[in-house]
Amino acid sequence: MTTVDFQLTRNSHGRLQLTASDGSVHDNVVPVRAFPIAAPTEGIALMGADGHELAWIERLDSLPDASRAVVEAELASREFVPEIRRLIQVSTFATPSTWTVDTDRGETRFILKGEEDIRRLGTATLMIADSHGIQFLIRDLQSLDRHSRKLLDRFL
Repeated sequence: MTTVDFQLTRNSHGRLQLTASDGSVHDNVVPVRAFPIAAPTEGIALMGADGHELAWIERLDSLPDASRAVVEAELASREFVPEIRRLIQVSTFATPSTWTVDTDRGETRFILKGEEDIRRLGTATLMIADSHGIQFLIRDLQSLDRHSRKLLDRFL
């Protein structure tokens, strides 16, 4: 299906519902980004409850405003990846260590179990997993302040 072959709404339980051009209705639809970090607004699959792809959205901005708002809200509710803006403090340079950071969602603390929980996703992007499995993103190392980069360099 292309982006014009379906309509998106919420059912009576508030879950995403897709109505295909043939009139078939699919409940409990889940949007999944193909490239959530590198291209978050491109390549979004709409998956049915059975795990099969029902529709493909080439670009999010190609959807009508109402459908786009529904998809964005659904993605936001299932994707929780705070972006680290600044490292405030690290309890120790050995692991495990407690990190205090400022994110796009506010200040928080988490425990880094080991250096292997810091993964490079390119030359300037890092994904850090805390002891509970929550993923934190550093989109651009160079955009961090000097203090943050210095702390982070001890773990890289």
